[in-house]
Amino acid sequence: FEALTPGRQRGYILHFAGAKQSSTRTSRIEKYTQKIFDGQGMYDR
Repeated sequence: FEALTPGRQRGYILHFAGAKQSSTRTSRIEKYTQKIFDGQGMYDR
């Protein structure tokens, strides 16, 4: 996560924190974990 650019980090944090339920936050984190490890932003293809 630290290797991502500040803008990509902020995008992920805002997306994860925007969920009201903890189950939604958890599922979002699980969904994007591989993209974070690959150094990609949320909207990179």
